[in-house]
Amino acid sequence: MIGRRIWQKRIWTSAPRSLFPYTSQALSSPLPAAVTEHRQPPPGLSSLLAFCSYASSSSRLVNNLIDFGVEYRVNRHCFSSHALADHPVGGIVDVPLAQTGEGIAECELLKWYVQEGDEVEEFQPVCEVQSDKATIEITSRYKGKIAQIFYVPGDIVKVGETLLKMVVEDSQATSLMHGDIEETKSLGSKLDKSQIGGVLSTPAVRHLAKQHGINLNDVPGSGKDGRILKEDVLKYGIQKGIIKDSSGTMSSDSDSGNNSQGEKGSFSYASAGLGQPHDDKTVPLRGFQRTMVKTMSMAAKVPHFHYVEEVNCNALVELKASFQNNNTDPGIKHTFLPLLIKSLSIALSKYPWMNSCFNDESLEVILKGSHNIGIAMATPHGLVVPSIKNVQSLSILEITKELARLQQLALENKLNPEDITGGTITLSNIGAIGGKFGAPIINLPEVAIIAIGRIQKVPQFADDGNVYPASIMTVNIGADHRVLDGATVARFCNEWKQLIEKPELIMLCLR
Repeated sequence: MIGRRIWQKRIWTSAPRSLFPYTSQALSSPLPAAVTEHRQPPPGLSSLLAFCSYASSSSRLVNNLIDFGVEYRVNRHCFSSHALADHPVGGIVDVPLAQTGEGIAECELLKWYVQEGDEVEEFQPVCEVQSDKATIEITSRYKGKIAQIFYVPGDIVKVGETLLKMVVEDSQATSLMHGDIEETKSLGSKLDKSQIGGVLSTPAVRHLAKQHGINLNDVPGSGKDGRILKEDVLKYGIQKGIIKDSSGTMSSDSDSGNNSQGEKGSFSYASAGLGQPHDDKTVPLRGFQRTMVKTMSMAAKVPHFHYVEEVNCNALVELKASFQNNNTDPGIKHTFLPLLIKSLSIALSKYPWMNSCFNDESLEVILKGSHNIGIAMATPHGLVVPSIKNVQSLSILEITKELARLQQLALENKLNPEDITGGTITLSNIGAIGGKFGAPIINLPEVAIIAIGRIQKVPQFADDGNVYPASIMTVNIGADHRVLDGATVARFCNEWKQLIEKPELIMLCLR
């Protein structure tokens, strides 16, 4: 038992020590009695030997000693078979799409930060991808030169697939490239001729050639160093009859050298515009739109009911105007939403079932302790619902700043996975775009969602019969009828309505 503990301690230490003490470098060390006499590994060693033989195919047992072809040291990282598999010893290395989050199987490639032939430093961002949960930058594990890029923006890349190939800057790589140049050509280490792909071309050009089934090795390049351009692929495709020249542009360009430009050129341009067919367009769903398809399809199976109420926002309008008039920070813009979020949190404290999640497999309801209120935002990249965490502990000013931060990140498509996960209830401000009210669908596993319409002035009757203008906002609460009933939602809405119509009551709940 003592020997086993000492053994484990030596294995998992963070010092730069070999993974196993019985290496070829430790031949002078005395062997344990168990190994010398019985020629059996000490207690607890059998499983470790199995692990070592799995981690490195070059490890072997010689005279009861383990000899590693490549020394594998334990630093601050956990054991990983990938570290041995793609450890660069010079030459070409693959850079795969790493695991970007739990349950993520594929990502959409948004953009490249590098091009073929660029020098890359270690940990330098090379591309940006988007999963179902967030946008993430992929960094390089090595220092070297980009050899080949396999995907273009818009492609779906599965986790583990190779994004690009690199020539690593290593002393062994230098000797390999100069000492055995014929062998490295087959591996693709000669970048200036781009032997990896056979030709010099960009990912967009290779994607175009792949669409039309054109072999780039057959296409003559007109760019620098024989680089194949998009025009070269189109010209080759037209000559071979693979691509139809519907616009007549190529023929008009070739004839313009012998004939004056004029009616012929204008006719070609006009015919192209008039003869262009209005075909259907297939748009693949990516990123947050793909996520919306999955979540809304699941939510549509949940039995919903909706509760609609009108709220007088006269006092709220005056309070918001007072905040803005006394604002001394030009970087802060006061709106209605932070006040609504804070009052919503106070109402949730009295009705915790509204701030819960439902597990339909175990038929359990989890009453959430934190008020992580999600805010539905319409962005150019699709609908996204980041959440403001722990609203019950934030002031109205802190909510205002956090809301502004999330809105800016959503517009830039830079939200982190932590920003868009962990919500407990969702608030959808459709009134910012237009409309009086909507019928929202819950965001599973949450059990409630609230849609608020725009605030508009309407005539209202006072108790004495007089008519006065009122700023009315319509609230529509969508609820999971498996967990919530109408009475609970109605009482919750009355509590929230009271806080909105009399915002001075919020002060009684502040700490």
